[in-house]
Amino acid sequence: MAAALEVLARGGLVAFPTDTVYGIGALAFEVHAVERIFAAKGRQPEKALPILIADLISAALVAEPLTAEVRRLAEAFWPGPLTLVVPKLPVVPESVSRGPTIGLRVPDHPAALELLRASGPLAATSANPSGGPDPRTAEEVADGLGGRVDLILDGGAVPGGRASTVIDCTVQPPKLIREGPLSLEAIQAVLKG
Repeated sequence: MAAALEVLARGGLVAFPTDTVYGIGALAFEVHAVERIFAAKGRQPEKALPILIADLISAALVAEPLTAEVRRLAEAFWPGPLTLVVPKLPVVPESVSRGPTIGLRVPDHPAALELLRASGPLAATSANPSGGPDPRTAEEVADGLGGRVDLILDGGAVPGGRASTVIDCTVQPPKLIREGPLSLEAIQAVLKG
């Protein structure tokens, strides 16, 4: 873990396991490092990067105060495979998100959480070339991104294999952006509850 933190501090990219797929991340406030994620993946810069955080309290570092509705969803499904789109703070670099919002998630994987507790918020996305299959192992990351990642934390095969569910919480009612492991019904049940 110390090596990963050193790489991040130098503006490097680290691939790491999450509960869904392997991710590639950089310190969220390091513009050059964030731009390297786009280059490594061949990702269009218009596409925002989610921000992974260690816990609900850490949301205050990158997001406007969360609504009661967002807090209910976070308390019900974090850590877990749910990304919540919320208004961002002005300190979040445009390279992470060019618009007024960010996607926030707390992954449910011990290695990812340990890294996030030590590093702070990471701009992160799946560790694969854009449009490629989601990586479930460190080997798949190495095959897909090769030397474009500075360090790969090998946590074995991840259990998920499917990208997180994404809900836009800036509209009423909240809107499903991407289907993932969590069903819309489970999310609606929490919102109604």
